[in-house]
Amino acid sequence: MIRRLCATLAVLLLASPVLAQTRVGEVSTTFRLVGPNDKVVVERYDDPRVANVSCYVSRADTGGLSGWVGLAEDPSRFSIACRATGPVSAPAGLPQTESVFRQSSSALFKALTVTRIHDRDKNVLVYLVTSTKIVDGSPFNSVTAVPLAENR
Repeated sequence: MIRRLCATLAVLLLASPVLAQTRVGEVSTTFRLVGPNDKVVVERYDDPRVANVSCYVSRADTGGLSGWVGLAEDPSRFSIACRATGPVSAPAGLPQTESVFRQSSSALFKALTVTRIHDRDKNVLVYLVTSTKIVDGSPFNSVTAVPLAENR
């Protein structure tokens, strides 16, 4: 039973999208006497399949002793803003919906996920950030959109 669970977790971790991020900055929000302060972190994720799209995600980062050793569960509070940094076009074969970024937000079973949705009717890429858990997800979410260049 434990071997099967470990094998399943290994497959899920290997199948998750590659994490390509740059920490842009952070702001301390709660003073902690022991360990690092709680903070809001801003990170940039460049879409690995769509050139010239950068997504900025702000998220809560739990400090204290548990945060310092990596055992804290970060709250499911975040925001996303994606921007075109040049001409944006959908590459051939881009799926309608695809998970493009994933970051762990607890020691076990919880992750922040960014999903790209191609709105073909309006020629726009929609990016949705959610919190996922193996047992149940979170209703907290944030959405942004990036227009595609006109095909002429």
